[in-house]
Formats: sequence, structure tokens, C-alpha cells
Amino acid sequence: MDCLFCKIVAGEIPANKVYEDDQILAFHDIAPAMPTHVLFIPKAHLAGVRDVTADNAAVVAHIFSVIPQVAQELGLTDYRVVSNNGPEACQSVQHLHFHLLGGKQMGGMV
Repeated sequence: MDCLFCKIVAGEIPANKVYEDDQILAFHDIAPAMPTHVLFIPKAHLAGVRDVTADNAAVVAHIFSVIPQVAQELGLTDYRVVSNNGPEACQSVQHLHFHLLGGKQMGGMV
């Protein structure tokens, strides 16, 4: 598979990891948009939110149970969680991922 995030999961490409278990991986974004910018991904490939189903939604729930823990460990009390879905939403890697953004005052949503 030619998926950047699958290659990170496989250890073929290095990442600055902040959390990992058997289902998910979290690592610092290489081009951070905020002082803290961490990506959370399922280890199993899902292209995006559109591929979440009743059969695989538990991994998304697991990600959202880990995000507050990692945010606290990184010193964040206020933060934003974003997931882009598809080219018009600027999803640059076609592997489901959630951005944890924080560390300074943010503007409003689009």
C-alpha cells in the first residue's frame, strides 16, 4: 500500500510518537499548524470519516478516549480536534486521522 500513515504504522517511516497501543498511533505533525499539533490515526487503514461504519467505529471511540489523556500530558487544557474528509476539505493523506491542535489562542471556525 502506498499510504504514508500505513508506512508510519509499519515503522518504514519514522515519526515522533506520543502514544501507541495495539489499535492506534499518535504522533507530532511534521508541519505543525499550532504549537501543539498531534495526529491520531487508527493502525488499520480507513481512508477517511466516510469509511467509518458500525463495524469499525470502536476505533474512533478509542481515539476520542485517548485524546484528552494525551492533551493533558502535553499540557493542554483547551484544544481543537479536527478531521478533514476528502479533497475539498483539504484531506492531504487518505488515511483517517484527527488533528489535536492547541498551545495558543485560535480564531473561529471557517
